[in-house]
Parts: sequence; C-alpha cells; structure tokens
Amino acid sequence: MNYWLIKTEPDVYHWDTMVNDSVTFWDGIRNYQARNYMRDMRIGDIALFYHTGTERRAVGICTIVKEAYQDPTTNEEAWVAVDVQAKGPLKRPVSLDEIKAEPLLDGIALVRQGRLSVVPLSKEEYDTIIAMSKRG
Repeated sequence: MNYWLIKTEPDVYHWDTMVNDSVTFWDGIRNYQARNYMRDMRIGDIALFYHTGTERRAVGICTIVKEAYQDPTTNEEAWVAVDVQAKGPLKRPVSLDEIKAEPLLDGIALVRQGRLSVVPLSKEEYDTIIAMSKRG
C-alpha cells in the first residue's frame, strides 16, 4: 500500500463536498511529476485530503478506488485522473505550520515540493500526521 497527499483549494473542491460526493474523480493535474505520481496510485492506496490556499491543512482521508485513466476534462492524452473515495475526516485538521514544526516530517514532500498538488508520503509520515490529528 502507498500513501499520498492530494491538495485542493477549498473554494474549488472542499472536504465537505468530497464527503457529500463520497466518490469523485481527481482531475485537472497539469504537472508532469504530479501526473506521474497519479500513475503510481493503486486501488486501496490511502490519500490525505489537504486544503491549500489560506487554510493549508490536512483535513481528511481518502482511498484510491480507480487507477489512472484519461482525464475527462481534457483531450490531451498526457493527463490522467484517478477516482478517490472519502473515508473520513481527521480527528482534527493538521496545519502546514504544525507539519513544518514536526521533526519526524523534516523531509516530507509537501514542504520540499510545495507546488505539487499530488505528493507521496511514507507510511511513517502518514502515521505521524494521523497521530498529530489525535493530539488535543
């Protein structure tokens, strides 16, 4: 199993919308490295749902339910989409500032490759963020 972090502007696609939709296709990625990460996603992989913009925080957990296929929002063959299913919210959102302050997350791609909207997480990074969400 692999772990990912998928980012969206909350005014474009909010966690509440994801929960309401239950399953949606993750599209609109127009960066080759992020696209390649999406091609690596497998059914059953876990993704943290992250609000960018003014919020900058991980808010929920999703599962990949369909592997990469042609992005239906474009005719350009270079771009793919995957289907994700909402699993549930984090106990409490974990902010980017908290992530940056956590020594166990020093090398996290979210910080190193901050412009990418899809980044991989190690199991340890994922587990650390989940544990942080459970702290008061």
